[in-house]
Amino acid sequence: MNTRQEEIFSALIEEYTESAVPVGSKVLAEKYGLKFSSATIRNDMAVLEKEKFIYQPHTSAGRIPTDKGYRYFVEDIMGDQKMSLADQKKLQAELLKLKAQHNRLSRTTAKLLSFLSGSLAITGIEKNFSEFGIRELLDNPEFKEVDEFCKVVEALDYIDENIDTILKKVKMGETKIFIGKDNPIKGISNCSMIVSPYKTKEGEKGMLAIIGPKRMQYAKNKSLLDYMKNLMGASFVVFLVIGNL
Repeated sequence: MNTRQEEIFSALIEEYTESAVPVGSKVLAEKYGLKFSSATIRNDMAVLEKEKFIYQPHTSAGRIPTDKGYRYFVEDIMGDQKMSLADQKKLQAELLKLKAQHNRLSRTTAKLLSFLSGSLAITGIEKNFSEFGIRELLDNPEFKEVDEFCKVVEALDYIDENIDTILKKVKMGETKIFIGKDNPIKGISNCSMIVSPYKTKEGEKGMLAIIGPKRMQYAKNKSLLDYMKNLMGASFVVFLVIGNL
């Protein structure tokens, strides 16, 4: 993409992330203050579609990003983002409380992350998992159809059996983003997954992950995992967050 096309594409991703509705050139021209004519935006969107960065899901005039498009955005446009100071302070305060309690630690932590992310959170030590926020995840428009709903629910039923598979695909200390069909959990190609493994002070392997619609806020989710990994490195063996942050 050239610089103009990247600006148009970034605006399209921002709009689709917010609305979950295919985006047309008119919306981009009117809402995002782009310094290009509607004709130029249409022409560049046609190029982006030809190059398979976006596609038309229905007969409407709108377009949405493809897996290839999201990959380009994540690797070439997105950049890093830090958690807000307010969220950092909230996490620190709540985790201090949780460490002092010990009881119901996993369940309460899942609830905290679900609240911060607006998504489904799953936490676990060894094979003991707690979850919170399934409704928030499945309320996303992507999962309204019965087939997609069932795929996600089935994947969640077997999430503990996929931990080893996931960890084999990511190096220790790395934060990796899987998009669509690259997702290591089969059957949920309409989702993306961000994974960040780590080791506890005792040397045990842990993991943080976020799974949600492909239109998730990648930069924000990645910053949440990176920050949480630093705070939780000594607390959990496995830590999973699933949802649309």
